[in-house]
Amino acid sequence: MADISLTTVLVLCLAAGAAGWVDAVVGGGGLVLLPALMLGLPGSTPAAYALGTNKAVAIVGTTGAAATYVRKTPVDVRVAVRIGLAALAGSSGGAFLAAGMSTAVLKPVVLVVLLGVAAFVILRPDFGTAPAAGPVGPRRVLAAIGLAGLGIGFYDGLVGPGTGTFLVLALTAVLHLDLVTASATAKIVNVCTNVGALATFAWQGTVLWQLALPLAAFNLAGGMLGARTALKKGSGFVRGVLLVSVLGLVATLAYEQWLS
Repeated sequence: MADISLTTVLVLCLAAGAAGWVDAVVGGGGLVLLPALMLGLPGSTPAAYALGTNKAVAIVGTTGAAATYVRKTPVDVRVAVRIGLAALAGSSGGAFLAAGMSTAVLKPVVLVVLLGVAAFVILRPDFGTAPAAGPVGPRRVLAAIGLAGLGIGFYDGLVGPGTGTFLVLALTAVLHLDLVTASATAKIVNVCTNVGALATFAWQGTVLWQLALPLAAFNLAGGMLGARTALKKGSGFVRGVLLVSVLGLVATLAYEQWLS
């Protein structure tokens, strides 16, 4: 595999830091880092290497953000772990199917998903701004395990980008959480999905570890800073970041798909 230039590595490090911040605030850091990896890696590199390296980086920042949230906001860790274990199983299954995918398939899939997220957030301006509804009943927990755990976990292993965003949306809707609490819960779940997917990619040998290490350091710093920002600014700020980041990425991917 061809070497990657130092300039490219530095740009990818900055993208990893930004991805960590975005992921901690509202989820979806992979929507920043994965396209950057697709562009930065040599053109002959299989898409599985971008996916695997993205997971190796993301798990570090997500873990740092989760630890920051748990220390500073009330999170039902037991519920989050139960959803996370289902997500681990789902992401492992998705990762097995991802090895043969190409970037030509990934980009339009991510674009369509992003458009759906943007439409939902625009049409529901009050979504996630109300305080958390209190203790969650068993039926809602089971629904969250199925949707946020198995369903979104499978997507995370198969494609990846946007998983944190989808987790925030699903947990807010199903468990009636505010966006900050949903972001905190999503970080714990996302750690589990990253573990499952990364284990599969590592077993398949599709992780560029030498590149992942410096990117992970930037991702960790961005993740911890993003968690502190979300806790300080509140749900309204989180919603704004969600909408801006999604629309920006839609424009970027659309340009790459049809105009570049």
